[in-house]
Amino acid sequence: MILKQTLCVIDKLDDLHITGEKVVALFNQYPNVSASYESVQGDKGSTDFVKIIIPGKSGKRASGNAPTFGIIGRLGGIGARPTRIGLVSDGDGAVAALSAAMKLADMQLKGDQLEGDVIVATHICPTAPTLKHEPVDFMDSPIDIQTMNEHEVSSEMDVILSIDTTKGNRIVNHKGIAISPTVKEGYILRVSEDLLRIQEMTTGQLPVTFPITNQDITPYGNSLYHMNSILQPAVATVAPVVGVAITAQSIVPGCGTGASHEFDISTAAAFAIEVAKETTNGTCKFYDESEFERIQSLYGSMRILQTQGNSVRS
Repeated sequence: MILKQTLCVIDKLDDLHITGEKVVALFNQYPNVSASYESVQGDKGSTDFVKIIIPGKSGKRASGNAPTFGIIGRLGGIGARPTRIGLVSDGDGAVAALSAAMKLADMQLKGDQLEGDVIVATHICPTAPTLKHEPVDFMDSPIDIQTMNEHEVSSEMDVILSIDTTKGNRIVNHKGIAISPTVKEGYILRVSEDLLRIQEMTTGQLPVTFPITNQDITPYGNSLYHMNSILQPAVATVAPVVGVAITAQSIVPGCGTGASHEFDISTAAAFAIEVAKETTNGTCKFYDESEFERIQSLYGSMRILQTQGNSVRS
């Protein structure tokens, strides 16, 4: 059960004075876990990037060959102070990622260690700006997406789950979590059957997915509409990326307060942990490797969609 860790992280992050240093201190009790932070200044303020590394039995840090699993909590900010008081809906991605990290660290302390290393990355900003967006306002970020990817997407990550609040749309009308198709090197691939199976198991419900478009997997800054930033990590890596959306039945602005539902957040974190278990021990795949080779041989590289494209003509 991961609700305990979720409540702990929510209580810690719902604070004007929260910092990356205070988040890292939550992991001091776990001797084998590495936790660090870095403060970064942007045009609209600053944020603290946090990275938690939970080593695996056969992970690269133990000179093994088990895959390294990445969990990214994607968001603009956890708070919009002074405009809005309290934890905003957009902060759910950070809460879920850190809750997963805390549960994995606690599991390891109790003797349950995954096969592969897990790297959890997110950022902490309680005073982020807001951004006009249709159909409801988003949270903005003090730093740009490229800087965010540089600090959160690691070349060590062999697969990535990107967790993000995805409530400000009319695309997913479901309260809970939904997953995206796998995105790899500019291709939108089929939804992983293994991930659907794990989603059924962890939610106790039929699996829910959400549609994405080519626009959604291109970098921000190209004047194209993006549903949100959930798949922006995919522009900065060759690893397969799947979005885990924390969703609502109604449209909720990212800057809305009182809109974080702890059970849904803990469900996203539990899903991430179960996927990490199975991916690092080889029983879960994000995509069919032979099919990916086939689609590339037929249609070539689509990595241009990971770039700003032909911006000279835009």
